[in-house]
Amino acid sequence: MKLSKLKIENNSYFKLQDIKTDCTYEINSKEEAKVQLENNIKKMVELQDKLYAQGKYGILIIFQAMDTAGKDGAIKHVMSGLNPQGTKVFSFKQPTSEDLKHDYLRKASVHLPERGQIQIFNRSYYEEVLVVRLHKLLKNENIPDELITDDIWDKRYDEINNFEKYLFNNGIIPIKIFLHISKDEQKRRLLARIDDKSKNWKFSDADIKERQYWDEYQKYYEETISKTASKDAPWYVIPSDKKWFARLAVSEIVINTLDKLNLQYPSLSEEQLKNLEKCKEQLLNEI
Repeated sequence: MKLSKLKIENNSYFKLQDIKTDCTYEINSKEEAKVQLENNIKKMVELQDKLYAQGKYGILIIFQAMDTAGKDGAIKHVMSGLNPQGTKVFSFKQPTSEDLKHDYLRKASVHLPERGQIQIFNRSYYEEVLVVRLHKLLKNENIPDELITDDIWDKRYDEINNFEKYLFNNGIIPIKIFLHISKDEQKRRLLARIDDKSKNWKFSDADIKERQYWDEYQKYYEETISKTASKDAPWYVIPSDKKWFARLAVSEIVINTLDKLNLQYPSLSEEQLKNLEKCKEQLLNEI
């Protein structure tokens, strides 16, 4: 899969509507994607093991999307084979009263991955330039009035860019994924949640309310992706009307990122190797 078709690094001309939500590029079928995904999961397991053993890099995977786009499914199916000791998932929900006492990046900061770990954010600090902006929630964040200026969103884009540059410079590698679905596909999935009793628990009235802001969300996502895409922290916009393609694409992105780190198992010194031989001899000579 040519990830360059999905990757946004620094493109002021990026238009979300130019990316077809049902596109699968050169992947021809669900069956083909399933086989490739299974192979990719095996590769990810091996790479994660090296990441964990080496203990030099941390991986931060961020999922952003409209409701029903498949964030939970991607996390469940793509990351299914990873070692739970080296993988964590954190979901960004409505801010608590404690959250609102702090700066908006604080929650992300306390949940960053340790070196050798993969941390997955289901939604993220990007909600601060999406939901907060659309629903005019700045007034709830206890920010001094004089700091809420007309250019506050541009300032937040700069702050996020600086934050992600800081992460990269400290060996924390951001992988930012936007699952891109059509309004018609969202409608189909919402109806499926209503019609299928096993999926009723997933349905929320809030999904219908948020759907009314579809065009505004598309506008803000487009601006956000364009202004926060960089070489070190690119965005990947994945056509997600077909879940099987989206999941395969996510796995390809993770593998590609890990491969570039040239991960290796730690090598032992001559003294350590000699000690291993002594330990081996001791075990073999046990009665």
